Amino acid sequence: MIPAPFRHITVETVEEALAALVEFGDEARLLAGGHSLLPLMKLRLATPAVLIDISGISGMDTVQVDGDHLLVGALTRHRTLELSDLVAREAPLLGHVAGLVGDPQVRNRGTIGGSIAHADPAADLPCALVALDGVVGLRSVTGAQREVRAEEFFTGFWSSVMEPDEMITHFRIPRTGSAGWAYEKYTARAQDWATVAVACVAGRVVLGAMSDTPLRASAVEQAIASGATAAEAALTAHEGTNPSGDLRASAEYRAHLATVLTERVLLRSGYGI
Repeated sequence: MIPAPFRHITVETVEEALAALVEFGDEARLLAGGHSLLPLMKLRLATPAVLIDISGISGMDTVQVDGDHLLVGALTRHRTLELSDLVAREAPLLGHVAGLVGDPQVRNRGTIGGSIAHADPAADLPCALVALDGVVGLRSVTGAQREVRAEEFFTGFWSSVMEPDEMITHFRIPRTGSAGWAYEKYTARAQDWATVAVACVAGRVVLGAMSDTPLRASAVEQAIASGATAAEAALTAHEGTNPSGDLRASAEYRAHLATVLTERVLLRSGYGI
C-alpha cells in the first residue's frame, strides 16, 4: 500500500510549524513520529498534500518535574517514557502504558503528542492520560497558549478540541507517586489496537474503545465509593458506554470484556485487597 503523493517540509521551531499550518490549511498535517498518521495514509484514509515535519524541533522531548506535575514535551517518544526513572517514580501508569504501545519500532519513533493528537479511542495513551487527569498544552499561530484537561480534549472518533491553527506542545500530568494503578487491554493479535482497554489510577477508572472517546467509568467509580466489591463494581462498567460492533468484536462482547478487565484493574490497583 502506497500513500497518495505529498510534499514533505521540515521546520525547526514551533512558530515555523504553526505558520506552515496556516499557509497550507486543510491540506497539511503535522508529522512527528508518523506511526499514527502514515498507516492511514497508506490506506488512503488520510491524503494530506503537505506533511510538516516537526521532529527536528528542539526542546520538546523532555520530561521534568514542575511542582505537583510532570511536564512532558509533545515530542517525547514512547520509549523515553517507558524507560524514564522519573516517570516510573512519579507517574508509573504513564511509563507502563507507553511500553505497551505497538512494537519496538513504533515505541522508538512514535511520540506522545502524535498519539494524543490522533485521538483514537482504542489507543493506549489517550486512555491513560484521561485516567491520570492529565492536561494537554496547546499553542496557536497567534502565540496564544491554553491548557485543556484530557477528559475534555477528546470530542469524538479521531477528533478533539484542537483548532486547525494549533499544535500540542506539552502535557501536564499529576504526580500520582505511590497511588494504586493498573492497566489492562485485550487485543485479538499482538500489537493491535485494543478491543477494550481499562486504566485505573487513584480511584479514577477509564475505558478505552467503549465509545468514541476514552470514557470515565462513572458507575464503577460511584460503586467503589459506596463500598461495592471489585466484582460488583465491575458489573457496572458498561453503563453509559456506546461500544461499536466490528470484525474484531461485537458490542456485546466488548461490554463483557469491559466487565472482566475492570475487575482486574480494580484488584491490581489494590482495591478490595
